[in-house]
Amino acid sequence: MLPKLDKIMGIHPGYILNRELKSRGIKSSELASSINEHKQTISAILNKKRKITPSLSIKLSKKFNVAQDYFMLLQASYDVNTFATKSSARKKPNLAEFRQVLFWDTNINQIDWEKQQRAIIKRVLERGNSQEITELINFYGRQVISAEIKIIGNSRLPSFKKSISDYNL
Repeated sequence: MLPKLDKIMGIHPGYILNRELKSRGIKSSELASSINEHKQTISAILNKKRKITPSLSIKLSKKFNVAQDYFMLLQASYDVNTFATKSSARKKPNLAEFRQVLFWDTNINQIDWEKQQRAIIKRVLERGNSQEITELINFYGRQVISAEIKIIGNSRLPSFKKSISDYNL
């Protein structure tokens, strides 16, 4: 039995379909012929190389006794999740403006600049030079940095307050 949508949103429909075929002991070629679809199409979907189409979603829904939009909703959720992941990966400041030593304890290329925003702002304001602080402001904007500073409160390093004052944050 296929899982409820809310538990599997964001997963490629081919993965779910493959799992269901295995649990029912159905071969992909058998599925293809039973729903009047090319076996290459089913294979491509199972290998995450192709998307579910509306007509295929309807065919699969009849075969697996689920709502007609079940597989389309899975596909849409997967597409949104994939896009969000790719777009957040692109949201990085100009890394050439930051010294490697500033992020000595991590790989600067693997930093999630959204999720770790507060820690990054604090670190750069405490230990960053003018070039790094300027890039930080260009990337996040003064409003975002000011809001984070209010949450951070104080730092044990006096350079934090000095940076806030020097850059009117």
